[in-house]
Amino acid sequence: MNDSGRPARLAVGVVSAGRVGAVLGAALARAGHHVVAASGVSRASVRRAAELLPGVPLLPPDEVCRRADLVVLSVPDDVLPGLVRGLAAAGAFRPGQMVAHTAGALGVAVLDPAAEQGVLPLALHPAMTFTGRSEDVERLASCCIAVTAPGTPDEEDPTADPRDAVGWSVAEALVLETGAEPVRVREEVRPLYHAALAHGANHLMTLVGDCLQLLESAGIAHADRLAAPLLSAALDNALRHGDRALTGPVARGDAGTVGTHLRRITEADPGVAAAYRALASRTARRAADAGLLDDDARRDIDTTLEDE
Repeated sequence: MNDSGRPARLAVGVVSAGRVGAVLGAALARAGHHVVAASGVSRASVRRAAELLPGVPLLPPDEVCRRADLVVLSVPDDVLPGLVRGLAAAGAFRPGQMVAHTAGALGVAVLDPAAEQGVLPLALHPAMTFTGRSEDVERLASCCIAVTAPGTPDEEDPTADPRDAVGWSVAEALVLETGAEPVRVREEVRPLYHAALAHGANHLMTLVGDCLQLLESAGIAHADRLAAPLLSAALDNALRHGDRALTGPVARGDAGTVGTHLRRITEADPGVAAAYRALASRTARRAADAGLLDDDARRDIDTTLEDE
């Protein structure tokens, strides 16, 4: 750290130049750090590195680590443990390095083989979906990044070890330099944190895809243009107002319409009908808990969902 409390300029190595790694590397470079090497073997990774990390040499992962002060490991969650063990066994880490991974469901324990060699382990997970293009660097600056570091510092606990705060402060400073907002996520809740985001973002995309598919099955031209304003407003209302913003036949207790929906969707695609049934049941429960749906209407909805 320098006198300003921000990290000194760092030599950054990116393993590998995937959608997240290349973008995070580019954001760190824009903040003044020096990306000295990256790894990438697929055609997409090579193209992405050329666009986002121009002039950065593509090297094997162990060589990337040896050149870097800050190593960014941006690989799939299931690949990360084996990669860390392999790099540690190859002697790719050194005392004083920082090693950060971007896997959402994992904390810093997965970096134990590197930590045993004297590195500072960090977990930095952007709560954002990326395409791996240059506009993602700007998108990164508008999002939150979950940070996890060793220890569980509690600012209100006078007995907490001050050394526990070092990693958290370094992680937060790195995030702030990219323009993003750091959010502390403790080690033990990382899986639930990541599950929540995946449930919201990934299943939202599936839900939108099903919506457009049904509209196209109904012969609607330009289904995306028709649905976009409604879906955008629904997401905005949900984030601003929560369950009180629920609308539609389930929230109104209109069991007859729900039954018609199920019959028509089943004819079009039974798989989508199963998803509609499950989500309608969840919607009825949330609407009832929010005071929008009385007990009799809730029973009518539940009966319809069971019978159709």
